[in-house]
Amino acid sequence: MMRYSACIDMMFVGETSNVAERIHLAKAAGMDAVEFWLWSNKDLDAIEDALGATGLTLAGIVAEPFAELTRSSDHDRFLEGLARSLEVARRLGTKVMIAQAGPELAGVPRQDQHDALVEAMRRSADVLEGSGVRLALEPLNTLVDHKGYYLHSTAEGLDIVDEVGRPEIALLYDLYHSMVMGEDTASVLAGRVDRIAHIHVADHPGRNEPGTGGLPLRQSLEWLVAQGYGGYVGLEFRPTGETAAALQQTRSLLG
Repeated sequence: MMRYSACIDMMFVGETSNVAERIHLAKAAGMDAVEFWLWSNKDLDAIEDALGATGLTLAGIVAEPFAELTRSSDHDRFLEGLARSLEVARRLGTKVMIAQAGPELAGVPRQDQHDALVEAMRRSADVLEGSGVRLALEPLNTLVDHKGYYLHSTAEGLDIVDEVGRPEIALLYDLYHSMVMGEDTASVLAGRVDRIAHIHVADHPGRNEPGTGGLPLRQSLEWLVAQGYGGYVGLEFRPTGETAAALQQTRSLLG
């Protein structure tokens, strides 16, 4: 049975501007967990109270700051922020932090940028060692939403995870981004589903709730579960109407 997490930076936005209230609305909508992006712009006391009151798990947060991990000179800044993000993760009880690779650097060979990412993840693993928190590197699509982003290939993301070879480093697999790039889930993840720490879903076109586009999301999720994925499925989409209705439709379609 799949467990769902609502991204409260995209869910219930039309209903309330109060992020803590969105946690209560997610609970009322039957969610198993919530997640969000930046922690530095939120009232962490209110979030902590809302999580305690609802009993919901925090499935993930972004490891701040966003950095150019393709550039070695930006690693120290990221790692200093990662240590602060880890304190927040421990406080709020999440086991997953999300990292983005940064831009593809003009005039720099891709292999050099790949190697820089591997080094950034190795150093991140040292920061996280013994914490029980994993850093999930996220490939994004460069055709619609993130032009100029370096890591658009799930296979390369998995290769980076494997090169690092540390339990603290994993992959965030976003079905929307992967499928926009023309990837087939079973092909790109064959034999390596255990490297995935978290999943995101949205439909295409539009990045709205499942059922509004044409992606085979249920089929791919069922395959992932059959291959042993047991983490949360993060609902990271823009509801076309009332959020609670979109979440109900999503659970009905995806199972």
